[in-house]
Amino acid sequence: MEPENIRFGGGAAGTLLHPLVAVWVALAIVLILCLPRKYVIAPLLMAIFTIPIGQVVVLGGAHFTMARILILTGLARMALSGWTSGGHVFAGGFNSIDRAFALCAVLLLTIFSVQWMETQALIRSLGNFLDAVGGYFLIRFLIHDREDILRTLKVFAAICVIMGPCMLNEQITGRNVFGLLGGIGSASSERDGKIRSQGVFEVYITAGVFGATLMPLFVWMWTEGKSKLAAGLGILGASAITLSANSSTPLLAYVGGFVGLCFWPLRKRMRIFRWGLVIMLVTLHLVMKAPVWALIARIDLTGSSSGYHRYTLVDNCIRHFGDWWLLGFKYYDAWGWDMWDLSNQYVAYALTGGLATLVTFILVISRSFGRLGDARKLAEGNRNRSQEWFMWCLGAAMLCHVVAYFGIGYFDQIQFAWFALLAIISAAIPEVSRASLERAVEAPLNRKVDTVMKWDVVETIK
Repeated sequence: MEPENIRFGGGAAGTLLHPLVAVWVALAIVLILCLPRKYVIAPLLMAIFTIPIGQVVVLGGAHFTMARILILTGLARMALSGWTSGGHVFAGGFNSIDRAFALCAVLLLTIFSVQWMETQALIRSLGNFLDAVGGYFLIRFLIHDREDILRTLKVFAAICVIMGPCMLNEQITGRNVFGLLGGIGSASSERDGKIRSQGVFEVYITAGVFGATLMPLFVWMWTEGKSKLAAGLGILGASAITLSANSSTPLLAYVGGFVGLCFWPLRKRMRIFRWGLVIMLVTLHLVMKAPVWALIARIDLTGSSSGYHRYTLVDNCIRHFGDWWLLGFKYYDAWGWDMWDLSNQYVAYALTGGLATLVTFILVISRSFGRLGDARKLAEGNRNRSQEWFMWCLGAAMLCHVVAYFGIGYFDQIQFAWFALLAIISAAIPEVSRASLERAVEAPLNRKVDTVMKWDVVETIK
């Protein structure tokens, strides 16, 4: 049975704030308010990814993590900047990814609150809503163009340089240096005699996923010659983070990213591959004694994974569709041993937000892949191989998250890495579209071809 305080957020009963964290947050707040917009992303991300999520200020029963305090500060800065500039607050305007993301967050807030009809459930939902909507749109506001994207990736590389050695140190000493600040344990997690490093994250899986999902972006930096030193250090740090987590989910995400990059030569034939994958899965489902999703139970890259638990989660979710499709389901913890642990993002959205929330979440992923594909084709038509490769690397990073979602539900700092990727995608696509539109206007093409190209650009921007 899941403890109710965990379902509704849990956390410290009172304020827990280390003096060093207080100084670091105060400095970050000053920098967020005073620095030029393009530099604000650095103190924001550095503070979020170096402060344990358990460091909180409790006011009236509501938990304000340091990330939430920084988000509120950033939103105040965003509101002031949007009011004074009079221009677009977000790169490319409010696009289809933004709309799907906002709708998903609103649905989750509404359905979970209605499902429980309790004050604590509403407080928990509002906190998660602030993390999601506030965090995502703040990062969207801070990333406008390729220079901002490169700057953001350099910040992530710096975080990996800090986090990687700390997590390797856990493998040697069994102690987490971030635990000295409080909010997370100082003793490293261990299973079957293997230490699972977690760094500043709440669990080792999200720590490993953080490193794994950044790899394709660091590879792009390296291959494009964009700050090779930062890219190389980022690759080393991200690899150390992924490996020292000693978990199958990060390793699968890591491999998924490289598989995605390796499909670059086949980029024009991906439709054949996708349909082939669907046909293969349907065929396996027909010939296997168990359902095809039972393959999840067979995945164990570390010798101590709990793939069977993930399989049981998916299986129960599918078999109990009638229970959760409308407004989610409160009593999934009664489905079996440890079923309260929703270590699958798709299942978590289904059971806490119903079918509508799950569909809109998948729509965020679908729209991101779709717009990246359209932008890649535009870059190909524009003979801009560099932009085409960039779109492909962003797609590979998306694939990392899609794979990771089968093994963990995002709930700590890792969600901000997901928001940053979506924001990078939304900022990168308009640049491809603008370059293609300029070519369509300036090139000596006949009217029919020119019109078709302009229409494709408009559809991509949407």
